[in-house]
Amino acid sequence: MAITVSIELNRDLEIPAGYDEVFDLLADVPKSASHFPKVDKLIDLGGNAYRWEMEKVGVDKHAIQSVYACTYHADKANGKIAWEPVKGEGNGVVSGAWTLTANGDNSTKVRFQTSAQLTVPLPSLLKLAISPVIKHEFNSLVDTYMANLKKAF
Repeated sequence: MAITVSIELNRDLEIPAGYDEVFDLLADVPKSASHFPKVDKLIDLGGNAYRWEMEKVGVDKHAIQSVYACTYHADKANGKIAWEPVKGEGNGVVSGAWTLTANGDNSTKVRFQTSAQLTVPLPSLLKLAISPVIKHEFNSLVDTYMANLKKAF
């Protein structure tokens, strides 16, 4: 038995650094991922694809771990860094994009959009109870990530 939880997130922020500096950090997946909380392992699969293995949440046999892989595509001229899922990797399917716009010499507007479907080994009757918890945790991780990125500049 398993349940699938779908999550959609959008965040807008302004980073106090120039476009090139912000783009270069976000396009460098290991460097960008170093600011994301609770990453257990980031594994380079080659071809600008990475598998994210998050820290386990829970206790013993009831621990849940999110694992997913994405291939990243950076287009500096158009201000876009997109990711798409690598099929057959882990229990999550994640896609999304960063969209960047220069805002003067020392500021960059950044939009983060992502969609995720996470399948966890829990009885379906728990879906109503566990879905909000998973969504809250994911939102919290992304909010911390955004704050960490701002601090990096």
